[in-house]
Amino acid sequence: MSMVIYPKIELQDGKVVQLRGGKLDDPVLYDISAKDAADRFVADGAEYLHVVDLDGVAQGGKHNADEICEIIDNAGVPVQVAGGIRTMSTLNWWMDHGASRAVLGTAVVNDPLFVSEACKYYPGKIVVSIDVRAGLVVVDGWTRPTAYTPLELAKSLEKAGVAAVIYTDIDSAHELHEASFAMTTQLAAKLDIPVISSGVARTLDDISTLRNLPNISGVIVGRALFDKEIELVEAIEIAKSKPTMAEFI
Repeated sequence: MSMVIYPKIELQDGKVVQLRGGKLDDPVLYDISAKDAADRFVADGAEYLHVVDLDGVAQGGKHNADEICEIIDNAGVPVQVAGGIRTMSTLNWWMDHGASRAVLGTAVVNDPLFVSEACKYYPGKIVVSIDVRAGLVVVDGWTRPTAYTPLELAKSLEKAGVAAVIYTDIDSAHELHEASFAMTTQLAAKLDIPVISSGVARTLDDISTLRNLPNISGVIVGRALFDKEIELVEAIEIAKSKPTMAEFI
């Protein structure tokens, strides 16, 4: 099975940004509209888009809905929506407005009953984001550490019926890059559900490394695409290639 590249479009106050080290108050602003960014990625071969409402991450609820719905309505590929989805009413709204999958983050810690209910009503469409700093899961816009380890939380979510886990190592921007790959590998090896890696792909070599790890179903790539450090066409080609024997060693 080939690995999916998910181009990431982050929105703050209606503008396309990318965060530095998970800091909501230190975004990199890009001079492109959300729709144009989505169109560019789809033209380069994207089969799925990952769109994040950063104002929703910070506050909960919908804050960039117009821009995200414009992407959903025009992209022609499935769109995975993240940020601020913490109630059934918000989840229902996004599903009613065409989101292919919804990503739950803070709610996985604050409201596990909601996560179970979401999985029941939308089987195969609920993805959870596990964001990690200093080895522990963080929530509320990456500002509040919890007592959960990534594996402990992921195992409980697997039982709840989530479709996949997005694993983000927030420290990857500052720590040794190899450590992030090791943590991703350890988590993926102990789960039966697919793992989507986020925050570690900065080069095509990183895409190749992730392609050769077991149970990595996808890679979310944001800033490296906007900064042209990774060309999407080439990343997709690598993602669709056959894994080397290293995966089975």
